[in-house]
Amino acid sequence: MTPHDTTCFHCGEGLPALPVEQSIEGQTHRYCCAGCAAAAMWIHDAHLDDYYRLRSDPAGRVQTEATDLSAWDEVELIDSESRLTPSGREITLVTDGMRCAACAWLIDRALSREAGVIGVSANAVTGRIRIEWNPHERKLSALLRRLLLLGYRPALAGSMQRERQRREDRRRWLLRVGLAGLGTVQAMMFAEALYLDTAGQMPLPTRDFLRWITFLIATPVVFWSGWPFLSGAWRELRERMPGMDTLVATSVLLAWGASTVETLRGGPQVWFDAAVMFVFLLLLARMLERRARSLAAARVDALAQAQPRSAMREREDQSLESIPVARLKPGDIVRVAAGATLPADGVLLDDEASFSEALLTGESRPVRHVAGDAVLAGSGCGDRAVRVRVTATGARTRLSELSHLVLRAQEQRPRIARIADRIASRFVVVLLLAAIAMYLLWLRIEPARAFEVALSLLVISCPCALSLSVPAALAAAHGTLSRIGALAVRADALDTLSRVSDVVFDKTGTLGGDAWRIADVETFNNAITPETALQWAAALERDVHHPIAGAFQWLQAERSDGGAPALQADAVQVTTGQGISGIVNGRALRLGTAPFAAARTDDGAVWLGDGAQPLARFALQESQREGARETVQALRQRGLALHLFSGDGEAAVQDFARNLDLPAANTYGRLSPEDKLSHLRELQSQGRIVAMVGDGLNDAPVLAGADVSIAVPGAAPLAQQSADLVLTAPSLQRLPRLFALAARTRAVIRQNLALSLGYNLIALPLAAMGMVRPWIAALAMVVSSLTVTLNALRLSRDNPLQEARR
Repeated sequence: MTPHDTTCFHCGEGLPALPVEQSIEGQTHRYCCAGCAAAAMWIHDAHLDDYYRLRSDPAGRVQTEATDLSAWDEVELIDSESRLTPSGREITLVTDGMRCAACAWLIDRALSREAGVIGVSANAVTGRIRIEWNPHERKLSALLRRLLLLGYRPALAGSMQRERQRREDRRRWLLRVGLAGLGTVQAMMFAEALYLDTAGQMPLPTRDFLRWITFLIATPVVFWSGWPFLSGAWRELRERMPGMDTLVATSVLLAWGASTVETLRGGPQVWFDAAVMFVFLLLLARMLERRARSLAAARVDALAQAQPRSAMREREDQSLESIPVARLKPGDIVRVAAGATLPADGVLLDDEASFSEALLTGESRPVRHVAGDAVLAGSGCGDRAVRVRVTATGARTRLSELSHLVLRAQEQRPRIARIADRIASRFVVVLLLAAIAMYLLWLRIEPARAFEVALSLLVISCPCALSLSVPAALAAAHGTLSRIGALAVRADALDTLSRVSDVVFDKTGTLGGDAWRIADVETFNNAITPETALQWAAALERDVHHPIAGAFQWLQAERSDGGAPALQADAVQVTTGQGISGIVNGRALRLGTAPFAAARTDDGAVWLGDGAQPLARFALQESQREGARETVQALRQRGLALHLFSGDGEAAVQDFARNLDLPAANTYGRLSPEDKLSHLRELQSQGRIVAMVGDGLNDAPVLAGADVSIAVPGAAPLAQQSADLVLTAPSLQRLPRLFALAARTRAVIRQNLALSLGYNLIALPLAAMGMVRPWIAALAMVVSSLTVTLNALRLSRDNPLQEARR
């Protein structure tokens, strides 16, 4: 059986029970839907069948539902996201369906055949498509319709200004590297002829001619290709903080300047080849470093691209209108087509649907949701269209919050990186003084070699590897963090996490699941029935953000759906760690712990009363959060001491801990936020490094007080602001992976620092003894930089889950 017997010929997805069959050139192919069949037929009719032969990955599934693309033709979008060209307009788009070079080939040729298209460039590596078209001859929506019909869903790549700046910056770097590479080859070729004249038999005119040619080659390489280092050195000197660029610029200018002087006066030796090779190899290393840093920056781009620019809103007569996302407001109902992206946070109105939440949570598999579930902006709609009631838009969406957290994380530099920078800065000053000392020493030993030895010392000891040791590792680690569903908000979060000895968990909403069930209702007054008690409790809990509140809030929704008015509570006040009070039907009520609500001894249940007398007692059962047991087991295997802090009753907390095999001695119930913080401080006073995992508003003081803190998905905004790391995936099984990645990052940083320091300890004596020529010094220095960068990139390839299992 061939793969196409069970998968769609076009998109590679599994075939339904009754697949679509279509014959092309006498050969029958099977498709998952009519859209994929139509796409294959169009490709054949357009004589682009080579696409199927060239591709290495299948295309995306074709969206069969009619999609309104008219928002792409709005004047506001065209003006802000595209730029004028002499022939029309140009826009850059991204698509997540371009998976190989054959996809880029197909898009190029398919769009080039459309009327009004002036030029198309598709890049399979970046997923970007640049389209230049004449808007008077062809609407942009018509071109994007062709992309959709081939299985490629378009999205904006970001602001046109930023995209243009990114493209120009990339082109400028490629030109710099290209010129430096060409210059290096030519300079080395002429230098080789000079080096081979060991007997000094080359005629002086020939020697001078070769030197002047090398000068002409080296000058643009030093001053144009090497401009990033020269400008960086000027900036460092102006701020009185000499660094790597200062040393690089000094070495290159000394090599070029001394060689120019020797050429003018006919001296015995020149070093143009060392100057151009130094620039070329350093540019290559800098480009690789920029690539490593872009792993984390790509997260921000992906989050920005996930927000669609238009939405299909239902009118009162249930007809649809296409509007910009900025015009959506809470309460609107939007229709999201299969394969499209949710424009706002909302509540699912349909019975059941699946959504791709990989960008938001790191979960690779589609997530099933049922009616009433919260769905997030940026999620990809599954295999059918859905209706969603909007609850949050713009900056209030979870997508916007994640973008803000990522940007905040990237703006900060951890302590270890700042230390490495300070060491590198002082090392530069020491090295410059050492080079001067070596020059003076060699003037007495062998004057002809004094400058060459000093130059080799400067070049080979450049602290490039030391400066890259930490940033390269952190950039790779942050890229891996985003893939496993976590964000580091504070600069030193990963470093501290790698040294943690104790982990403190909150119970409700952290190890405990969101689902609570009322197992039993007991009333204490003949004037009140269990139904009335439940209704009063639901009124008090109506607007409370706490997992237990969900056990009562469904009653309010049920009454509203049945046409009955939901009870209202007035003067609602939350007493942290105790419960909630308010007035329902003119009666002052309290709901919470037994001492708070009914002046009775705490038994772990939820009580309803007036503060002095009980009215009802609710026995609740709490579920475990997904992956809680596996997480506890994995963290214990890593040698971590685990603790459970909760504000719930002692008996309920101990019972919950037993189900998770948590030690009773480390389990505490009925703790106020102040009590939790006190217990945490006690652990810290014993020299323990404590990580706190929580979610609620009352966890914020403890999260802030811990050595490192982790907020779980669904955490209150204040808890997220207090946390050092934020989990975006619902499963707690990300936690062991997070600890494993932190340990690996710390190990890689130590390895990089050891490699860079060890290299300098070996290279410095060799250069000082005159055993290294300048061009060899340049090569050795760049090899050391590439070594630490490639070692850091292992963090992108390593599987943290495997590390967690060790």
